[in-house]
Amino acid sequence: MEQRVSLITLGVPDMEVAAAFYEQLGWQRCDSPDGVVAFDLISQTLGLYPLAALAEDIGLPVEQLGHGAMTLSHNTRTVAEVAQLMAAAEAAGATVLRPAGEVFWGGTIGYFRAPDGHIWEIAHNPFSPLAENGAFRWNGHDG
Repeated sequence: MEQRVSLITLGVPDMEVAAAFYEQLGWQRCDSPDGVVAFDLISQTLGLYPLAALAEDIGLPVEQLGHGAMTLSHNTRTVAEVAQLMAAAEAAGATVLRPAGEVFWGGTIGYFRAPDGHIWEIAHNPFSPLAENGAFRWNGHDG
């Protein structure tokens, strides 16, 4: 696993209130599918996602996510890498919460809980190819 975080997803109870907060800070939204709000950062993207949908994606009740629910996402270059990294994480002591598999938006994801309790998503997003150096940009844009 390369040493980087690709996408920070924050589970939020009200998408528009949360998005308005970041927009008031001067951030600008990227084009994204319904149900997701994204803001490109320098070398990363901050994504806002409905808290209930995040809990459903992970496979846990909302109550078990705690306060400030979020996932740290590591994007891969290929679909096969998702399952490979999930297996590597499990071998290193992580608990698989959702095995690698396809999702509604056309990508492949899996979730694991690290031994320290943080939840990671391993993802391949065919609409956001990684740069040669591993940099992630929402929808694959350079800037």
